[in-house]
Amino acid sequence: IWYISEWMAMGKPNTFQLVELGPGRGTLTEDILRVFKQLASVLSNCDVSVHLVEVSPKLSEIQAEVLTGGKVQPNPEEELAYMKGISKTGIPISWYRDIQDVPAGYSFYLAHEFFDALPIHKFQRTEKGWREVLVDIDPEVPDQLRFVLSPSRTPATQNFIQPEETRDHVEVCPEAGVIVQRLASRIEKDGGAALVADYGHNGTKTDTFRGFRNHKLHDVLSAPGTADLTADVDFSYLRKMAQGKTATLGPIKQREFLKNMGIDLRLQVLLQNSGDTATREQLLHSYDMLMNPEKMGDCFNFFALLPHHRLVHPDKKDKPESKSPLPPVAGFNELSLK
Repeated sequence: IWYISEWMAMGKPNTFQLVELGPGRGTLTEDILRVFKQLASVLSNCDVSVHLVEVSPKLSEIQAEVLTGGKVQPNPEEELAYMKGISKTGIPISWYRDIQDVPAGYSFYLAHEFFDALPIHKFQRTEKGWREVLVDIDPEVPDQLRFVLSPSRTPATQNFIQPEETRDHVEVCPEAGVIVQRLASRIEKDGGAALVADYGHNGTKTDTFRGFRNHKLHDVLSAPGTADLTADVDFSYLRKMAQGKTATLGPIKQREFLKNMGIDLRLQVLLQNSGDTATREQLLHSYDMLMNPEKMGDCFNFFALLPHHRLVHPDKKDKPESKSPLPPVAGFNELSLK
């Protein structure tokens, strides 16, 4: 709904590339395509296509099965897309290994639990200045890894610590910075928008690096390669790396974003239309999981990149304009404007 709302606010361009970074099992794209089909009359004059950026051969197979029923064709090596297919709803889908390979053009980007899985550098402030946190073999336990501080400044320390940094422990994800720069450049040049949904903070947290195995916390240095590693996204860093090429909105808590998007009304409609108790209980349980501050409501954040011309800045509101004012950006309130 957010993407279609933005597409309409921008004048319904006749092409619509949906680009997802790290689509997981493809279930979110499948949900989006289902909604697009339900709103087919709105999108009737628009050329919609889906572009998935996925490096894992295994996950791309799962995505292909979920989205196309497995009806895909490997692409010739000289083409940038390594696989192509048609979704169950009739929309063309292409797979790429790098965002650089996705064709230029008016695009909406989606990054859901993508940035938190990228590798980070960790830094600690000491009496001798900033030191990078490195991984070493524990001399007392040969099979065990341990964290150590670099004896002197590393190139990463010199390049990634901001002069104005006030925290004593910092995590920086340079790859996230590069990707946001590319997204901002594309949106500035071709239009569109990007929506990021992830665990994160606005430049306030310190040590968030953790491992999960079978949905339970797991020592990040124990049995490497067997657990999911994650670190909260620093949205203040993403904003900085957009370098002013686009406007940025957020981060805003998931419960606020979904409330602004009308989740309460949606829940009421679903409850009224559900006949059995089990479905109603499942709906209420799911709503609580998404909205409860103790669950996903506060730990998940939404953040957006949009072209500057999409937003009417507060200082320009009172000036008469020849064009009618643009509608507000769905999901975000003005307090989240940066």
